[in-house]
Formats: sequence, structure tokens, C-alpha cells
Amino acid sequence: MTEYMVLLHGDEERWLQSDPATQRAAFARHGEFSRLAAEHGHRITGGAELSPAATATIVRGTADGVSISEGPYAETVEQLGGYYLVETDDLPDLLQLLGIISDGEPVEVRPTVPEHDGPAAER
Repeated sequence: MTEYMVLLHGDEERWLQSDPATQRAAFARHGEFSRLAAEHGHRITGGAELSPAATATIVRGTADGVSISEGPYAETVEQLGGYYLVETDDLPDLLQLLGIISDGEPVEVRPTVPEHDGPAAER
């Protein structure tokens, strides 16, 4: 099975200002996605909703040491709001299921690099 990182992007302000019924409906879609993913043979191995981007801390190594700054990395409408780690042998099916939770927002899917492969530069 191949492991994929599913990155959930969206308009953070829209989410924070949405009413409880809208949020419950979104969580219900995630529950339905999880149920169907298992039913279709996909294995969710991790995931979480993330705190707002304003709570982020950005760390950069510099020639002078470490630079630490508060807040989001970039000012954009869409922020990273959560993620799943999913193992599957059927990426096309997984992509179709992710439409359940997209709600018009982008969902980015990338394969992870297997640990035994090492850094890309060593291949």
C-alpha cells in the first residue's frame, strides 16, 4: 500500500464564522468519508483538524542561528486546516471519496516518501 498525505485547505475565516449547524454538517461529511474509506479498503492512519493559522509559529534556520516568527507563513485566503494520512492501493477511488469533504475547497493529495527510500538526493 502507498501512504498519502491529504492536506485540507480552506477559507479559515468562513469556517470560524460559520454557525454550529454548518460545522456539524462538515464533521458529518468527514465521518461519512472515514466510513466509506474503510469500506472501500483505504486505511486512515492519522489526521487532525489544525488550530487557526494565527496560532502558527514559523521557524527558519539562518546563518545567524534561528529565526522565529508568529502567525501564518503567508497571507492567503486558503489556509491549511487539517490533514489525513491514508494508506491505499486505489488512489483513483480515494480521490473520488475526498470529494465528500471538499465542499468546494481544495484538497491536496501527495504520496509520502517511504522511510527506506531516504532523501530524494540519494536516489
